[in-house]
Amino acid sequence: MSTTVTAQRRRAALFTAFFVTGLCMATWVSRTPAIRDAIDASTAQMGLIIAGLSVGSMVGISVTGTLVARRGARFVVLCGMAAVVVGVAVVAVGTATAHGWLVATGLAFFGYGMGSGEIGQNVEGVDVEQALGKTVVPSLHGCYSLGVGVGGLGGLAATTGGISVVAHLAAVAVVTAAASSWLVANLASAVGQEAGSSYERASVRGSVTAFLSVWTERRTLAIGIIVLGMALAEGSANDWLPLIMVDGFSLSAATASLVYAFFGLSMAIGRFSGGYFLDRFGRAPVMVASAVLAVLGIATVSFAPTATLGAVGVFFWGIGASLGFPVALSAAGDDPVGAARRVSAVAAAGYTAFLVGPPILGVVGEHVGLRSAIVLVLVMVIVSAFFSRAVSKPAAEGKNHVEDAPAQFH
Repeated sequence: MSTTVTAQRRRAALFTAFFVTGLCMATWVSRTPAIRDAIDASTAQMGLIIAGLSVGSMVGISVTGTLVARRGARFVVLCGMAAVVVGVAVVAVGTATAHGWLVATGLAFFGYGMGSGEIGQNVEGVDVEQALGKTVVPSLHGCYSLGVGVGGLGGLAATTGGISVVAHLAAVAVVTAAASSWLVANLASAVGQEAGSSYERASVRGSVTAFLSVWTERRTLAIGIIVLGMALAEGSANDWLPLIMVDGFSLSAATASLVYAFFGLSMAIGRFSGGYFLDRFGRAPVMVASAVLAVLGIATVSFAPTATLGAVGVFFWGIGASLGFPVALSAAGDDPVGAARRVSAVAAAGYTAFLVGPPILGVVGEHVGLRSAIVLVLVMVIVSAFFSRAVSKPAAEGKNHVEDAPAQFH
């Protein structure tokens, strides 16, 4: 375990990693109306293009558990941040050349970097959390949300200032590359590495089998169901909120970017304040309250008669969705033995929502409108709330034993 000083430096590096990733995501999302127009894509086609982000993420997380165990979390974060930079640059090129397939390819690189990098960052985060003796992971994700908020405001400024999408994306790629070179140097090299473990001897087939084996643990399965619904709540806003505000409330692209930044701000508020509530009330009660707020927010956006009321719904949507993913990942890493494997598996459930959600919402939205389509998200959040007990911390005597986890749930 690292010393407190080292843990604080690593926490600062992780704050930076999450922030620039959120900045990149918001830059893409806030410019989706302009990118859609540049490549002349329909709503359904945009759903398929956005799916490139989720496909890349799924590829990343499917191999990252093994990579963390073999090479350590820092190596995975390094590769992930490099992929994010490349992905943003390729999206810029695809927009400049009006090639939707190239935009999708860039999103796949971006998704790979987000998916794999996030696993490494969360494994590092759980280790820092244990070193400091207090809740840290939600605040790390809060930095991602802060990056989303800043990126959304940047998108608003770029849109109203007439800055081209290509120039905007290129500038963000340069900033991310510079930040990445600093943050990687301030991460511990061996966190998550399992020297002499079966990972080092495993074949590709064996690695996949090990990755899938965690789903035989009832606790991990329940956490996966939670993250499936809560990640869909977060991801659907990331993918579609600007277009919901443009198409559903007849707002301008600039105003829609502002609403999206407001969503990022609400997510940041929920995540930065979440540590207090989690330490005071426990994970399960907070997860239930989060689901209730998310349902309230999504329902308001879906049925609100005015854009102002819809914006209020966006706030509750962001607050409610803010803690689902980070708390689930933190819970998956409770047992340090096999933490990378479980965090990878739970993240896979989340990115499955990101993969399936965009095209389904796009196709449904093509027929009934995006505001009506997000009712599907609302239903999934309700389902996830019934499994909230799964994120409770295991009893001290059983937390280091995988076989004891099923006994926590009946």
